[in-house]
Amino acid sequence: MNWIGWTALGTGLLVAGGAGLVAFGNSRWTGKTQAQIALLDAARRPTPAGLNKAYDAREIDGLPAPVQRYFRAVLKDGQPLIAAATFELAGTINMSATGENWKPFTSWQRAVVHRPGFLWNGRVVMFPGLGALSSANVHDSYIAGVGTLHAAMLGLFTVAEVHGGGEIARGELMRYFAEMAWYPTALLPSQDVLWEAVDDRSANATLADGPISLTLLFQFGDDGLIMSIHADARGSGVGKDMVMLPWDCSVSRYQLRHGMMVPTRGAVAKGGKSYFVGDLTSLVYEFSP
Repeated sequence: MNWIGWTALGTGLLVAGGAGLVAFGNSRWTGKTQAQIALLDAARRPTPAGLNKAYDAREIDGLPAPVQRYFRAVLKDGQPLIAAATFELAGTINMSATGENWKPFTSWQRAVVHRPGFLWNGRVVMFPGLGALSSANVHDSYIAGVGTLHAAMLGLFTVAEVHGGGEIARGELMRYFAEMAWYPTALLPSQDVLWEAVDDRSANATLADGPISLTLLFQFGDDGLIMSIHADARGSGVGKDMVMLPWDCSVSRYQLRHGMMVPTRGAVAKGGKSYFVGDLTSLVYEFSP
């Protein structure tokens, strides 16, 4: 066999080996994802007895003016309350803490309202020219009061992993809270969110789960819709250390989905530096029984 033949054979074996590694990694990661979903579902609580199963517009009487305008803009009286949401996003993530190193991602996410929790299952293509061989799988979650971030190349080789309570859990619950614009009935007072007036365009909202209590600043646009969500400090990993940085989410491009106005684009920044932009590609709700 000449060198051309040997090269072709070697390339074929490399591709075959790579394909096998990708398939094995996908299988392993799918198993981990299913285990996380099982934990998320196990932590769910039934809808509290006596709680309405649909939105009653009288519920918002007495809320700060911008919050009332928001609910009038996104909900109609009688809207069924959301128990869980499953949605997909596609966009880019900045992988550099100091520069610009944006990589494409796709993701699937499930969020439940009682008990608050979510699982984000993302795939980031680190080197687009290599396709699946360069993909990193990422789990980001808040389940039963515990926060987790786990990233693994090909779903096999861990490159980052944090898990626990404290600021880790607090940061993940903060993400869940900020994303409630995608499942807006969860922001109602009957869903354990407390609203406090700030001014005519903004209000503080507080959510508690177990020992964790969060307050975020929601800002609203001229159309009454949520425009941005701000936290003065959210934990961010820097090497093996965690630093507290201002954290901001912006939501835009609202569309009518399942009778509600929801954003179809979200962008996130920490310490004033953008690191995530995602567009909604699918959205399915599970309503209170």
